[in-house]
Amino acid sequence: MYTKKAPWQHRDTGLTIRMIVSFAVLTILYLVFLSVLAYVGLGAIPIALIAGMMILAQWYFSDRIVLWSSGAKVVTREQFPELHDLVELIVARNNLPKPRIAVINTKMPNAFATGKSKKSSVVAVTTGLMEMLDNEELEGVVAHELSHIKNRDVLVLTLASLFSTIAWYMMQFGMYGGMYGGGYGGRNRDNGGGMALVLLVAVITWFVSFLIIRAISRYREFVADRDGAMMTGKPVKLANALLKISGTMKRIPTQDLRQVEGMNAFFIVPAISGSSFTALFSTHPPVEQRVKKLMEMEASMS
Repeated sequence: MYTKKAPWQHRDTGLTIRMIVSFAVLTILYLVFLSVLAYVGLGAIPIALIAGMMILAQWYFSDRIVLWSSGAKVVTREQFPELHDLVELIVARNNLPKPRIAVINTKMPNAFATGKSKKSSVVAVTTGLMEMLDNEELEGVVAHELSHIKNRDVLVLTLASLFSTIAWYMMQFGMYGGMYGGGYGGRNRDNGGGMALVLLVAVITWFVSFLIIRAISRYREFVADRDGAMMTGKPVKLANALLKISGTMKRIPTQDLRQVEGMNAFFIVPAISGSSFTALFSTHPPVEQRVKKLMEMEASMS
């Protein structure tokens, strides 16, 4: 018997288009960067090895890298039975696969999702978040993160971050090569010009990746808020959670927030939002806008 899908179960067209365009741009950027490495003298075999190692590392270790960098630990039902019960309730009610569950031991209230596929997905929450929110608010946050897994938008962010990292390390490799070994290879090219070209492409790679991360991340947060609220049927609870998280974040020592600033694109609320000017380049839309949309959903449901 055919069962009609709920609205949140359908793919968001805007997000899908953004993901496809981002993959295309990143692929072109990646090929251009490798071509530049070949132009300045790096051989085909080293290029293939570098590209292959980066792709394999991304595919097999990206989830572990994200968990490691955030300090998250995968937990069992015996360790956190109530958290497992809450996640199981949401996935059972919405016909979703259960992700692995991780916990970060920190007072900072936050959550994120990672995983290159639904089978390898992880939803992580902090101990501070569980202590601060009531059960329905925590349910809204977890549903928000589950929608990221459903939409597979985390993979695009991870790839964009990976490409900017590749550019950075290749630039460092080129500089050290120029200082201690005559550049990238044995071709008789002007090392200064070659290094300048690598530096230029590295900067462009980082900047384009930066813009892609912002463009995708802002839109995907609105989509995840909407889908998560539809999963629970309680937009106001997610709105309350966002307000509590952002309000508490302002009281967390800046030094503690700086330690996890690199995870901002993954968090439900960025650890450091910055000034009004830097907010233009934030990975997330303003909490006020997100809450406004959720309250409009609440009103329409009522």
